[in-house]
Amino acid sequence: MNIQMSIQEMETPEEQEAAVQEALQRAEALRKKKAYREGIDILVEVLKYGVNRGMIYYRLGNLYIDGGDLNWAEYAYKRAIEVDPHHANAMHNLALVYKQQRKISLYMKTYKESQRMAYLHRRQSARLPLEEKHQARLSLNVLLWGLAAGGVIILILFLLGYW
Repeated sequence: MNIQMSIQEMETPEEQEAAVQEALQRAEALRKKKAYREGIDILVEVLKYGVNRGMIYYRLGNLYIDGGDLNWAEYAYKRAIEVDPHHANAMHNLALVYKQQRKISLYMKTYKESQRMAYLHRRQSARLPLEEKHQARLSLNVLLWGLAAGGVIILILFLLGYW
């Protein structure tokens, strides 16, 4: 699929999503080749689809920061966060931009927020199946031991004549 297709030719959401994914891959390859301007042009072109905008702005920020344009990197990361308020990587990179711009108070505030977001994301992310199995087994063991202890207490009370 050619990324240069016009928006009229990209009628279905699936086609638009495919074009955006291809653009993201091509832009990342161009970033590795240090062809930042070309990568930026590709991503700006697919912004019109309105698909996966948070990731597009994040990748634009990466291209701008690698290309040395801190003002546009700041703008791109802010837009990524505006689109996806829980984008911890965009928040972290925005903090790094502030640090390079010597905006220390903004750096500190943004960096702390990025760390908080990353921590919350780790806690909310899905557990591995093995962890879920282990937790279920542990919960069952705790329940059974609790019932056994309760039964022993009732038996002792019964034998002592308090029940």
